Amino acid sequence: MANQLTFDLALPPPTYAREDFVVADGNREALAWMDRWPDWPAPALSLSGPTGCGKTHLGRIWAVQSGAAVMEGPDLDGKSVADLTELAAASPAIVIEEAQRAPERALFHLYNLMRERRGSLLLISPEPPARWSIALPDLASRLRAAPAVAVAPPDDDLLGSIILKQLADRQLHAGAGVVQYLVSRMERSAEAARRVVAALDRRALAERREIDRRLAVDVLADIGGAP
Repeated sequence: MANQLTFDLALPPPTYAREDFVVADGNREALAWMDRWPDWPAPALSLSGPTGCGKTHLGRIWAVQSGAAVMEGPDLDGKSVADLTELAAASPAIVIEEAQRAPERALFHLYNLMRERRGSLLLISPEPPARWSIALPDLASRLRAAPAVAVAPPDDDLLGSIILKQLADRQLHAGAGVVQYLVSRMERSAEAARRVVAALDRRALAERREIDRRLAVDVLADIGGAP
């Protein structure tokens, strides 16, 4: 089995536009839940999946649709009930990344405040709340009653589609077999696809080479992959 690659290349922050999201079987249901808002059956929705599966991108898509504030679970640490009341009043919708790391009492109070105001919480985490270690019974019961949707890791077809879109966005063309070669050897995440295409672009431009399999081999070797 080929080694996975780790990319350390400095890139601008990724964009999370709706048109940049590649839909596949593993994320279609989650995207449908984003589009279903505000017709959610509970104040909160749990969105879970492994690193690199597109959870954050989906969260940003929903944030644009709903006008949501975006924060991380640890951001709730130290917030008083008054602070949380002000947050709920200012933000009718809130995305919480790393929600499993939020202090339980703060998340419990925020959930209740959003419910009172008919607001919405999108809780993003690696695992659904049913698998969290929740000590506060009332919080556990609320979160486990909320709908939960999972995003699958990118499969070969999705990774290939992401690479092709990244190439097209840069007005680049890859020779036959390049995409399949990369997919079989790269880290399985959308961010990895973005980074490897950026590396191909830079090297092709610097060396005035076509993006073919030989260039792919050289780029993967440069950034730590085994051909």
